Amino acid sequence: LLGSMNALPKTTQPGKQRIMFGKNWNVAVNKYETAPGGVDMEDDEGDDIEPEDTTTTAKQKKSMKRTTSVQLPPVSQWPPPSALEPTFEIVHPGDPKARLQIPEFWSPPIHDGGLMTREVAMQIGACAVPDASGNFARGDECPVDERTIYFAIASYRDFQCRQTLETAFLRAKNPRRIRVGVVDQIVHGEDPACNEPIKPCDTDPHQALCLYQDQIDVYEMPAALSVGPVFARHIGHRLYRGEYYYTQSDAHVSYTQHWDADIISQMEATHNDMAVLTTYLTDVQGSISPEGASLRHTRPIMCNTDYEGGAQGQHLRHLSQPERVPSIHGSPQMQPYWAAGYSFSRGHFVVNVPYDLYQPMIFQGEEMSIGIRGFTVGYDFYAPERSVCFHHYATGANAKVRNKVPHFWENGPKYTGTGKKAMQRLLGIVHMNPEIPISDWIHTDEDVYGLGGVRTPEKFYETFGIDVVHKRTQHHLCQFVDKGKMHNDFTPFLRKDGIGIDYDQITYQFTDPMPGVQ
Repeated sequence: LLGSMNALPKTTQPGKQRIMFGKNWNVAVNKYETAPGGVDMEDDEGDDIEPEDTTTTAKQKKSMKRTTSVQLPPVSQWPPPSALEPTFEIVHPGDPKARLQIPEFWSPPIHDGGLMTREVAMQIGACAVPDASGNFARGDECPVDERTIYFAIASYRDFQCRQTLETAFLRAKNPRRIRVGVVDQIVHGEDPACNEPIKPCDTDPHQALCLYQDQIDVYEMPAALSVGPVFARHIGHRLYRGEYYYTQSDAHVSYTQHWDADIISQMEATHNDMAVLTTYLTDVQGSISPEGASLRHTRPIMCNTDYEGGAQGQHLRHLSQPERVPSIHGSPQMQPYWAAGYSFSRGHFVVNVPYDLYQPMIFQGEEMSIGIRGFTVGYDFYAPERSVCFHHYATGANAKVRNKVPHFWENGPKYTGTGKKAMQRLLGIVHMNPEIPISDWIHTDEDVYGLGGVRTPEKFYETFGIDVVHKRTQHHLCQFVDKGKMHNDFTPFLRKDGIGIDYDQITYQFTDPMPGVQ
């Protein structure tokens, strides 16, 4: 199995083709570093390989443009080929003088500006066990326990990233079906790498980072180049290689026992291939036993959002979310919004709604971009019925250690002004800043990072009470969402083939049931 290896930085001379096992590319020192047990092998011939044209305008656009016919993804494999090759050169989104090498996407979007068919959706998703013909892309005929998972983490100088991986692998029912892609933004000599075992493997070989090191791909970036979670998670999306499911979480999370089987069973209970299970996570304190059992019977649901202003302009921001015993039992519960801190879906969500390359220094606003773009492609958002992981917030007993972890905005002075331009693009794509002329924001690769054609952003705003002109929302949306009315009213319009809720059949428009009440 191919181990962790980072994308190559810009070089002046073509190098030899190399296969790297258990390695990371360290951009800071410009060389490969061996992970535990890692070896490297030159190709059999040892010949120099002429590099392709890898400029942004050539390589990227060639690989990402949609055609007028339905775009089919590559054939899924397990284990997949290297997620970190091939690469191409881009201009750093926050610094036009800097260049980076990043991996290519596995596939361009496949929705083709319309409703994706079930047949196309089932083309995506590697099974860990092939059928009798050797085919790994078995669709829903793949046994549930053999459906693969790609797990993406964007980590900024976070010492708990490797602890997150330890619980994710060691508490999974089937850890061999999981592949992790980490975008690790660190300062060498100060921060531990996310795939660096906590103890030496010869001392404690039963650590997850020793047992499953060949299932972890790491793109390592100097922390000084970080421009926020959107760009880091964009690279994380590029590390996807056709797995059946996709999940992402923050880098400081603890997982429950058999979390993989639990969240898949919840996903399948929706009978909706376009379902995305997503939420703000509950604090880990008091939530999980030493053995990994959840101690919670409540769960958060995403319904409390309002406008806020700032240097980057007015935008929607998720507020504190209600956490209660679920109103709906036997299935995740529908909600309007998507959350970046935890998300679980079919793999085609990554393909169809990739993080935008051109949104540096964005933090608030990220969730509106992915959520509303996903809505227009036809995806539906649900609160999990049961939490399968818990978050290490900087509160209580964890405050002292978590408050020592740096944040990407320490780079803010270096990238002054880039966030405002990025926010104009973010809001412009989802039609949330109609007061700004469309010529004021960049439209590069909008066919890749833009909207789908199944629903409009306006349908979302009308349905859930958002006024993008006057920058206000209808309050108390949780009255409609949390108690299950949205779920009960909307799920009857799930298409018979399981490809999303048909919003053409929904005329509901939320209005505040308690105007004037805080």
